[in-house]
Amino acid sequence: MRIDKYLAASRVGSRSEVKDLVRKELVYVNGKVCKDCSFHVSLEDEVCLNGQNIRYTEHVYYMLNKPAGYVSATEDEREKTVLDLFPEKIRKGLFPVGRLDKDSVGLLLLTDDGELAHRLMSPKHHVDKRYLICTKDPLTEDDVRAFSEGIVLSDGTRFRSAGLEISEDDPSTAVVTISEGKFHQIKRMVESRRNKVRYLKRLSVGTLMLDPKLKEGMYRELTDEETGLIMTI
Repeated sequence: MRIDKYLAASRVGSRSEVKDLVRKELVYVNGKVCKDCSFHVSLEDEVCLNGQNIRYTEHVYYMLNKPAGYVSATEDEREKTVLDLFPEKIRKGLFPVGRLDKDSVGLLLLTDDGELAHRLMSPKHHVDKRYLICTKDPLTEDDVRAFSEGIVLSDGTRFRSAGLEISEDDPSTAVVTISEGKFHQIKRMVESRRNKVRYLKRLSVGTLMLDPKLKEGMYRELTDEETGLIMTI
């Protein structure tokens, strides 16, 4: 693989930007300066930029703590998208896995791995997703039973059995666990109980949990361990 393609694929910069880095003799391969953009490297070679090791990976995986006010899309004519939170040099090919509503916050996975995204979002795989919610009115044990039994809306929409764990300290706060991802699902389930969601935060997808140190609007690459977790979902 050409060194400029290797660096661009590793999200160092665009092809033109990485060519400039090579020309400036800032790129080293196996301890030797690389001056030729067409120089070929293998995955076994050690590639460094400004003393930092650059690891090539076929796909990238980012954890974002999505803030309110951004839509879960790659582009939108009117709204800010979650990709606007990422620098341009690493946006290419990225897309959000699933969606969080514009006013919702929390864990959102972004990747360029279409196969993984399909597996995580496919209804037949029943991947559990956990959310923290705050409601207008207190939740009750009747709500817990209704969620557990599954809810059917007046328009015939059916939602599978879901978990509802009400906080002992605040009955207007709960953790909801669902294995589907229908449009505005949790909000519609709560509204069917004559209540309203005021706040919604995704806590986890499968075994991947939101990093509590990650502030809203911030992102980071998944660790090797976290990548392994999502690969087994």
